Amino acid sequence: MTHRIPLGWTMNGVACGIRGASGEPGRRDVAIWYSDRPAVAAGVFTQNLVFAAPVALCRERLPHGHNTNLRAVVACSGNANACTGDRGYADAVEMTHLVEKGLGLNTGSTLVASTGVIGRFLPMDQVRQGIGEACATLGHTPVSLDNASHAIMTTDTRPKVSSRTVSLSSGETVTLLGMAKGAAMISPDMATMLGFLFTDAPLDSTQAHQILLISSKRTFNCLSIDGHTSTNDTVLLLANGAARPNINLEGSELEDFAKAVHEVSAELAGMIASDAEGATKLVFVEVEGARTEADARKIAKAIADSPLVKTAIYGADPNWGRIVSAAGYAGVPFDASKLSLWMDGLPLYLEGAPAPFDATAMSAHMRHQKTLVFRLALAEGTHGCRLATCDLTPEYVRLNSDYTT
Repeated sequence: MTHRIPLGWTMNGVACGIRGASGEPGRRDVAIWYSDRPAVAAGVFTQNLVFAAPVALCRERLPHGHNTNLRAVVACSGNANACTGDRGYADAVEMTHLVEKGLGLNTGSTLVASTGVIGRFLPMDQVRQGIGEACATLGHTPVSLDNASHAIMTTDTRPKVSSRTVSLSSGETVTLLGMAKGAAMISPDMATMLGFLFTDAPLDSTQAHQILLISSKRTFNCLSIDGHTSTNDTVLLLANGAARPNINLEGSELEDFAKAVHEVSAELAGMIASDAEGATKLVFVEVEGARTEADARKIAKAIADSPLVKTAIYGADPNWGRIVSAAGYAGVPFDASKLSLWMDGLPLYLEGAPAPFDATAMSAHMRHQKTLVFRLALAEGTHGCRLATCDLTPEYVRLNSDYTT
């Protein structure tokens, strides 16, 4: 699929050797996105109390979660720049200064993100070289988009890109482009995940922040691979208004754009779950009939994070007992006698009792489906949640047992 690049945005990704001699030669590891005019920016970040230097710097440059005068984002992969103290913070600042100098921007107009191994200092000689090259070769082509999306990958096996166009009542069209990375250390709130959303839509900072908060809550924060919240999680939305300068979206136009942000975010979150380290299944856990959305999220997360549930899915074992028991220990009170569970619309457990099914046929169904949907119904209220996850495989254990060695 060819994705349209929003008006006024250019980007690129280059290889500078951040991973060192042990890394894959020529692998892209520095990306830059640049707007030819000031952009409104909003961000949401990890809730881990141990957070990386780029997160600290972005929070400073996005007071109250948003700002109105940003021009660029720089990101690197292979090194998280987390747990690196004062030197790590200084390196994050220098990364933004290098972009600002290279593109002739005001100080403080660039955001930064990093992803990779925790606790190692950035090789700044290589980073300086990479940022210089990326600034000099910015492009507005599918190739430059592809370069940028590859440059943020760590253990991802493929880039994750999504886009939408929204037609406005005035005749203009606005474009939304999103890209993300993530494969493990993923759990609300948020994940070892970087997500970038760029648009030429005209928004004010409050609009951008509210749209991002609501969308992230129901997409990126409804994503769990292994229950481990990272130090670097960052999702940014930048809107430069190039499609219709000086007239912000309102009413139905704003609603349509917010819907596009949700769709792109949900698509990227699904891509992350399906590309989870070692995963063979994309799994959705749907909880309905809860008293509150928060209750539904707690139950869905308990199910999605259970190693017993995830290994049963890998083994194509329709062991529904693991799912309903995980719901029971989630810390949310409900009437267990009214609990029901379906897999892909096939009943496993109905109102507190086993549903008759052919275990052999159900196992064969699980084995041959790449995507599985488990729907758990309570009888407590009208709220629900849909959470993306995956199975747990021997390959996941292998990849994470020797990640730094």
